[in-house]
Amino acid sequence: MHDSSTLHSILIRGGAIWSGIDGDCDHSAVAIVDGVITAFDHDALEWATTTSPEVVDLAGGFLMPAFGEGHAHPLFGALESDGPQVRRCTTVAEIVAEVGRWAAEHPDVEWIIGASYDSSLAPDGLFDARWLDEAVADRPVMLRSWDYHTVWCNSRALHLAGVTASSPEPELGEIPRRADGEPLGTMREWGAVDLIAAVVPQLPLDARVVALHRATTYYASLGFTWIQDAWVEPDDIDVYVAAAAGGLLSTRCNLALRADPLRWPQQLPELLAARERIVRLKHPLLTADTIKFFADGVVENATADLLEPYHSDPHHHGMAVWQPAALSAAVQAVDAAGFQVHIHTIGDAAVRSALNAIDNARARNGERDRRPVLTHVQLVDPADIPRFAELGVIVNAQPLWAQLDDLMTVLTVPRLGDERSDRQYPLATLRDTGATLSFGSDWPCSSPRPFEGIRVATTRQTIEDLPVDGWTPAEKLTLTQALSAYTAGVAAQAFADLAERPWGTLRVGHSADLAFLDRDPRAAASAVALTEIAVVRTWLAGRETFATP
Repeated sequence: MHDSSTLHSILIRGGAIWSGIDGDCDHSAVAIVDGVITAFDHDALEWATTTSPEVVDLAGGFLMPAFGEGHAHPLFGALESDGPQVRRCTTVAEIVAEVGRWAAEHPDVEWIIGASYDSSLAPDGLFDARWLDEAVADRPVMLRSWDYHTVWCNSRALHLAGVTASSPEPELGEIPRRADGEPLGTMREWGAVDLIAAVVPQLPLDARVVALHRATTYYASLGFTWIQDAWVEPDDIDVYVAAAAGGLLSTRCNLALRADPLRWPQQLPELLAARERIVRLKHPLLTADTIKFFADGVVENATADLLEPYHSDPHHHGMAVWQPAALSAAVQAVDAAGFQVHIHTIGDAAVRSALNAIDNARARNGERDRRPVLTHVQLVDPADIPRFAELGVIVNAQPLWAQLDDLMTVLTVPRLGDERSDRQYPLATLRDTGATLSFGSDWPCSSPRPFEGIRVATTRQTIEDLPVDGWTPAEKLTLTQALSAYTAGVAAQAFADLAERPWGTLRVGHSADLAFLDRDPRAAASAVALTEIAVVRTWLAGRETFATP
């Protein structure tokens, strides 16, 4: 035990304390000294009799390892609150009205930027610029769809970007058009979206730092202490560095620097320099150890890369953002430089290409503890299921997506067909083969509230409890499996076990990364009741980062 006479000490008791370790019984008390767990149960209570710790009474609540966010976009998420609130809109007319309302209240804003609209509200996810023109015609409008792979613009935005009937189809993108060749107003995937983004003014650094602070504070209120930012561009690094220097990070953050196929391999020195900049900063909450690859797009755009053609278009397999040989070479290069890879894989062809790239890197660079991550993993060919465990690949899934909601039934299922649709998100199957499963939300693409995802992971049902037995019920997880994916699973992804003070489970010597819930999720009366659980307090290495007001 540490001498706690000059250190901050905490005793937590009065409820169930779940360690997150298989086979462990609940604890009744835990002692924390200077941010480190030092004792449990009788030993903790006895220690407290000879010291004067801060005493936290759980009042019948539940203490558990803090959550980890395995895949998110914190800056995008926080900035959504600064524009028209289109996420809550359930019709195109509501979106147009909200854009008009916001524009009228902000007459001096040059560009009207908003997110995230529901792509299922228009046939095939195609939205017309003229609909937005009805709300705002004299200023440019750009709205991002819920998946952030698509934008919907008004005519003014298209004009400023120089997108016309004579514009060629961009590399790695698509410009849907009207019958006369004029751009419709929907821009799909990188090459097309970037045509608009290139003319959007950059927000000032201080505004983006405020947004990042808002994002990490929000995550702390949900019980999180670690976030994987899964899409970091060069300008974003300045935001993180400024926030860290100003004491404005409420969670640990690891940056995944995006590898750009159009700038590869010339981009590699830039990625190495970015990592070195973060290393030199020596900030305890900030790392940049990961490289993000987008292997493909999304099913809703018919840009996910599929082994067999789309059911809705028998001549189309989707879009490979990186060709297999190029992806393999780039993964090998960043792996040789000691980076972890984090690869967006939606379609089964993208999954196979990513697994092949990881296999090649392992063969050429030798064995090491690399923990590559495939994220989303929506569709996996059965032949590739065992390869995740064999290659040590971590499955980072967004459990909230594994339900038959409108996006699934209106856009996804018609594109994939019934047989492939029922093979989506094989979470239990992958876990049962020995693969490590970690959870994330892809916020703001979907809610970061962990128990919303856990409800779906354990039921495979919509909020209306449909289907009755769950969609693909063999892929349901138990509650403790789902909790572990959001704690120990993410900790494994983050190499937390190699830290000086590990986190992700509660053990003596581990960092006191803790979430205090108002009730025990294992005793929830229903799946919906899980989503009503509230976080009372959050600690990061023993430092309180959130407390219920």
